[in-house]
Amino acid sequence: MDFALDRQLAADTHLVEDWPLSRVLLMDDARFPWLILVPRRAGAVEIHDLSPADRALLIEEIARASRALTTLHQPRKINVAALGNAVRQLHVHVIARQADDAAAGGLVWNAGKAARRVDVERVRAIAELRSTFSARAKG
Repeated sequence: MDFALDRQLAADTHLVEDWPLSRVLLMDDARFPWLILVPRRAGAVEIHDLSPADRALLIEEIARASRALTTLHQPRKINVAALGNAVRQLHVHVIARQADDAAAGGLVWNAGKAARRVDVERVRAIAELRSTFSARAKG
């Protein structure tokens, strides 16, 4: 079975790039710096479905995403979550949070309707992420 991105994830995100394990996606909600990492392993639903080597790589990729969001947004906190109530496919949310963001004191999932990015905003955000990923990889 080949890897295929869940339809809901595809509808709600934009491709940033592929890493050794994960497809890196930008959540289409301009209110939050929010990445989703999707391990490109067919049928993976839970973290324990990954091999030990892939689990270790996933942790490193989460750290890489977290560092990039920290560099770009200087958040108060990075939230990391692997939920699956709406989308079964294994995916990890990495979200840069601020004390006064649109979900202040609560969860991003309960913060109302997403503010979709306009094309120029999406292109800029993806370019900034790619540049930060590249710079961090070299440094």
